[in-house]
Amino acid sequence: MQIGAHVDQTDPIAEAQARGVTLVQFFLGDPQGYQGPEVRYAGGAEGLRADAEAAGIDLYVHAPYIVNVATTNNRIRIPSRKLLQQHVDAAAAIGAKGLIVHGGHVNKDDDPEKGFDNWRKAVEATDLKLPLLIENTAGGDNAMTRHLDRIGRVWDAIAAAEGADRVGFCLDTCHAHAGGNALETVVEDVRRITGRVDLVHCNDSRDEFDSGADRHTSLGHGKVDPDLLAAVVRDAGAPVVLETPGGADEHRADVAWLRERV
Repeated sequence: MQIGAHVDQTDPIAEAQARGVTLVQFFLGDPQGYQGPEVRYAGGAEGLRADAEAAGIDLYVHAPYIVNVATTNNRIRIPSRKLLQQHVDAAAAIGAKGLIVHGGHVNKDDDPEKGFDNWRKAVEATDLKLPLLIENTAGGDNAMTRHLDRIGRVWDAIAAAEGADRVGFCLDTCHAHAGGNALETVVEDVRRITGRVDLVHCNDSRDEFDSGADRHTSLGHGKVDPDLLAAVVRDAGAPVVLETPGGADEHRADVAWLRERV
């Protein structure tokens, strides 16, 4: 089982080695800005790709949180599509295994069908040079990927798009718990809809079930049953990224905690 962590991008190889893992995830630039991706690794994109391959470390990139290709607001959707393509290109350049992106949302008075179709259009408009992993989210009544039925509608829409074969799913345990999806069956439920789970974000939650709050905490220190966290990882059989608080020491403890239970 491959377990890694979300780290700073300046030297992700050193960050991985400090944690004793062979997988890391990071942002390429400001997660809250439209400025576009940047590679801060001293050797640039080509150097990072070569050095990661030599070290046997898999890289995953998380797209900025502000990307929302589902919205009907042109001033957000159009820059979001541009930013998504820029991050696809940058992630591919460093040899990343996948680009993770949140499902986004529509406005309160919008027809959700427009959001589903906007996802189809976004997939068709993007040159997917690597797997695009859509992540379930924790909150919002108008979210595209909080509830299972909405995830299903997104997948139905994407299925009609050219490039759909390069779209996968990232399952976040904190988001599923806070979003009101039973962890006892969530892997089976997601697979029934999408046919796959490509990556797991294994995070405990500071808040109660169906709270809608996206607040991660260290494994075993939150409101999620420890056995359920381990079961999701075991059932998914996919690479795991910890997005839990702290640095190398805390992540080492979380890795040990998870390995002991899985």
